[in-house]
Amino acid sequence: MLTVFLFFLIIVSGTGGELCVSRAMRTVGELHDFRPRAVFAFVLRGLGQPWMWAGVAMMAIGFFSLLAILTFREVSFVVPVSALSYAAGAFGARGFLGERISHNRWLGILVVSIGVTIVWWSGRH
Repeated sequence: MLTVFLFFLIIVSGTGGELCVSRAMRTVGELHDFRPRAVFAFVLRGLGQPWMWAGVAMMAIGFFSLLAILTFREVSFVVPVSALSYAAGAFGARGFLGERISHNRWLGILVVSIGVTIVWWSGRH
C-alpha cells in the first residue's frame, strides 16, 4: 500500500508541479533578451507568480516521494512505473492548460502506459 501511495505522490505531485510551473511561465511570457539584466528581471517575474511556488512545492513532494520509494524498491521498477506521469501530464495539459494533443501523442502515451502495466505486473512479489 505504501508503494501505491508513493507512486501516487510521485505522479500527481510531480506532474501537478510541472503544470503549475508551466502556467506561471506562460503568464510571464517568453524571454527574448538574453542580457544578464533582462534574464534576471525575467527570473524575478517568474518567482513572483503564485503558480510558480505552488509548482515548486508540489515538485518537491514528488521528488521526496521518489527518494522514499527508492529506499525499498528497485530503480528498474520505480523509473518505468513513474513514467505514468507522461499520461498524467497529457491529461493535465489538456484540462488545466487547454493544450491540444494530437492522436500520435495519445498513441505514444498509450504505448507507455501498456509498458508501465507490464512492469507493474512483473514487479509484484
